[in-house]
Amino acid sequence: MGDGYLTNPLVFLIQVLFGACTLVVMLRFLLQLVRADFYNPVSQFIVKATSPLLTPLRRLIPSLGGVDTASLVLMWLVKWVELTLVLLVSGGAFNLLAPLAWAIPELVGLALDVFLYAILIQVILSWVSPGGYNPVIGLIDRLTAPLLRPAQRLIPPVGGLDLSPMVVMIGLVLLKMLLLPPLQLLTGSPFR
Repeated sequence: MGDGYLTNPLVFLIQVLFGACTLVVMLRFLLQLVRADFYNPVSQFIVKATSPLLTPLRRLIPSLGGVDTASLVLMWLVKWVELTLVLLVSGGAFNLLAPLAWAIPELVGLALDVFLYAILIQVILSWVSPGGYNPVIGLIDRLTAPLLRPAQRLIPPVGGLDLSPMVVMIGLVLLKMLLLPPLQLLTGSPFR
């Protein structure tokens, strides 16, 4: 990788800008998947931020089985551009198509991180502001419910303490540890 004075700051800026874009598109995809309230102000922001890129893409890529494939393709392409730019700035030699494959484990890792951090934020907010409503809390609850509900059915509260978020978070970290290395190896990703 390049040793230039500006290389690290430039790579950082690329990762922040493209990472934020990828995250917003992923949140739109995940919130659609869990059928979140799209009248929520946070949802409205996500929709407005992603519509300029998604609207034209949806004309080319239809939804399949209720899954917003245009969002999937957009986050894949944004991650590909990010990885390509990082490699160009760093001076790495690569095939232009290789980052398309490398983007897959990156997106899987991001999705797992979204759920992991959403549960962590939910737990912290339940301590700080129990019972309070906030638009962000509503979306986080909706996003984490598909993972937490089954765990809550299996693990009863102990002394009034719900341990299911901790169990789900441990499961997500384990899944990340077991799933990402083979995906990175399979795609030949240098980002490990």
